[in-house]
Amino acid sequence: MYKIKKINSNHVVDFAAEELKKYLRMMMPRCGEIEISYDPSAADGFRLGLMTDFSLDTSDAEDIALDDIVYIDCDENGGIIAGSNYRSILLAVYRYLRENGCRWLFPGIDGEYIPIREIKPVRYRKLADNRYRGQCNEGGEFQPNMIEVIDFTPKLGLNVFMMEFDNPKTYYDRYYNHTDNTANREPEPVSAETTLQWKRQCEAEISKRGLEFHDMGHGWTSESFGISSIGGWTRDASNKVPEESREFVAMINGKRELFNDVALNTNFCMSNPRAREKVVDAVIKYAEKSSHVDYLHVWLADWQRNHCECDECRKMIPSDWYVVLLNEIDAALIEKGLDTRIGFCVYSDTTFAPEVEKFNNPARFTFVLGAITRSYRYSVEEHPNVPKTPYIRNVTGRLSTMEEYIVHAREWMERTGCRGAAYEYHFWKHQFYEPGGIGFAKRIYEDVISYKKNGFLGIIEDGSQRSFFPNGFAFYTFAETLFDMSLSFDDILTDYFSHAYGDIWQDVVGYLGKIGDNMRQDYIEVIHSMKIDGSRFYDPEEAVRFRAVKGITEELSDLLEKHKNMPYRAQTVAVRLLMRYSEYCYRLSKALVLKAMGANPEALEEYRRFFDDFGKYEIELERYYDHSLARSSLSGIFHSKIFINQ
Repeated sequence: MYKIKKINSNHVVDFAAEELKKYLRMMMPRCGEIEISYDPSAADGFRLGLMTDFSLDTSDAEDIALDDIVYIDCDENGGIIAGSNYRSILLAVYRYLRENGCRWLFPGIDGEYIPIREIKPVRYRKLADNRYRGQCNEGGEFQPNMIEVIDFTPKLGLNVFMMEFDNPKTYYDRYYNHTDNTANREPEPVSAETTLQWKRQCEAEISKRGLEFHDMGHGWTSESFGISSIGGWTRDASNKVPEESREFVAMINGKRELFNDVALNTNFCMSNPRAREKVVDAVIKYAEKSSHVDYLHVWLADWQRNHCECDECRKMIPSDWYVVLLNEIDAALIEKGLDTRIGFCVYSDTTFAPEVEKFNNPARFTFVLGAITRSYRYSVEEHPNVPKTPYIRNVTGRLSTMEEYIVHAREWMERTGCRGAAYEYHFWKHQFYEPGGIGFAKRIYEDVISYKKNGFLGIIEDGSQRSFFPNGFAFYTFAETLFDMSLSFDDILTDYFSHAYGDIWQDVVGYLGKIGDNMRQDYIEVIHSMKIDGSRFYDPEEAVRFRAVKGITEELSDLLEKHKNMPYRAQTVAVRLLMRYSEYCYRLSKALVLKAMGANPEALEEYRRFFDDFGKYEIELERYYDHSLARSSLSGIFHSKIFINQ
């Protein structure tokens, strides 16, 4: 009988032991009960603990609290499963199970590929190649899915989960109000109290797994002054600036008011010491009540060209005032005896490095680079050297090239002594711009490697938690590459597709490749389109490719119909998802044919008819497919309002 011995007493070790027990019993359903006990002196069975509990070397980790090492030395009867920190022990359990054939292809039970087999010896040791490996909530959220995705995160070797906003109601509203699927679903409004409770539930699940919890982001620049930002990016003329706070709001064009009626997009007068004091006070009060937060992100307002134009603020660029604010937060945290780490955002106007200010305590801070206007037609370049755009307050906009973003981020590192992660958007709109998915996953693979070579410590993805349509290959590639950059793209592809689709996996790869060749990202991401007859998308040659999608999807559908019942439940789910995706691609291609031929009104009508009709599958697909985000991401094509920079 197998036994699991906890060498160390910690709630994450407790959970890791239960997970090991569960999956061992699933792999060996006739093995009998597996006992779990706490035994610091155990010499047999599976022993779970910190590497230091076993006197194992961790010197290759710069910071064992942040850097994950997994260590496994097991034979057929058990052995050591350890990590550099408590979270790493759980990661080591999942790695042990992976080495024994288990895979997690999608979130939830239906995404589990668990073979029935006897366990084999495993010897494995690995320091994760990137410190920060995770995601941040975005898109349309529904709570059961959020819990499943948090559970899914460490199973892929990821270690970070971020939840943006004090109360992420705006993301929950996108799902529960069903505003992008009114043809098929009635609104199910949820209150602010409910969504706050749900955030706390998510936090408990994050803590259970020892995941690094990153919190907040935007909102400080309005909430600190009594201005609600719970509505997200929705314009609200009724959301007024309290008169007692007006002096603190950024002055633009001589007026101190909400920027375009959006509180979340409104900055504050950063040169005003009383205004900074209010922000510092809000951050400290939040930190005092949130000891579970590993990184509290203090970002400025969203959008661009929206900083205060008063005479005092003009004396320094926004990034310098940002460092002043962050230093004051650091001093207040020190005074309170709080070790909360602070994340700050190199984004929009603060992409430009400070010119005069320095951090007093750079160890407190980590930045995230939000290159929101980059193109995904090409991968991040290694060590770019391009001219820098000069910064002019409220004139200079977001940058147009990925290379320049990297140059500015490198300057932030050099001037402040801070290192950072990329805050990426692969799983936001851009996942819908390359329908085949294979090329998109290759871009992610290359980006992970290039960011590392440019000095970044990892990636946090701003994207939907339902980015698994038609499958989880892109997300799987993201996780695998962040953990181990020595893996080849082809190895990751073979691993995922062979487990997801069994004997037909190579055929599936071939068909998805053909879809990608004929629904080209160069066109959908607007760069390739020509401005003819008033349309940014008129291109008859592209229409020929879109017409070919019908035949490709018909062939794919014939193959899938013959294999819709597979040996593993996860494979059946994968095949049936792909069946729906085949329909999705064909219907979308019909609208794109019309757009490429310049039939703009007809294309818009076909786009609307398609999404109204496809919305009938939302409940069936909602764990994997974000209908709201898909519809809104593609709407710009059919309304000819795309804002992706060339």
